[in-house]
Amino acid sequence: MSVVSRRFAIATLTAIAATAWAPLSWAGDHATKDEAVAMVKKAIAHYKANGKDKTFAEINAKNPMFFDRDLYVYVATLDGVDVAHAANPKLVGKSLAQLKDADGFPFVEHIIATAKSGKPGWVDYKWPNPVTKQVDEKTTYVEAFDGHAFCAGVYR
Repeated sequence: MSVVSRRFAIATLTAIAATAWAPLSWAGDHATKDEAVAMVKKAIAHYKANGKDKTFAEINAKNPMFFDRDLYVYVATLDGVDVAHAANPKLVGKSLAQLKDADGFPFVEHIIATAKSGKPGWVDYKWPNPVTKQVDEKTTYVEAFDGHAFCAGVYR
């Protein structure tokens, strides 16, 4: 086998190996559904231990406990007013009840309905990804506690 043929073979095998491992490295860069559930539960536990004001202040300050890669916590009242948002604190105090995604889907209504149901659940919609700055498909875990919808979602 010539030197050129060996180099070509090595380059080809390297490219194949890199492609095979790409999904594994991609998964580490993006949050998982399990991580979203854990982050919401961590936010609720923090709220129980430290109170509403401290918890919401830490979420809005982008505390790494509530903001990791493309995963972040946000909290709304059960009438849709944003009270804490790790990715975009400028939304705090605003009613998002009528907000729709890129396809016109009223996802906040569904988040609030899920919270009001008393059972945790997931809501699917499209939303700007804070890492890629692209509108991506997202699924958000919602759990109600003390009159609030605690949420964290993953981009797909």
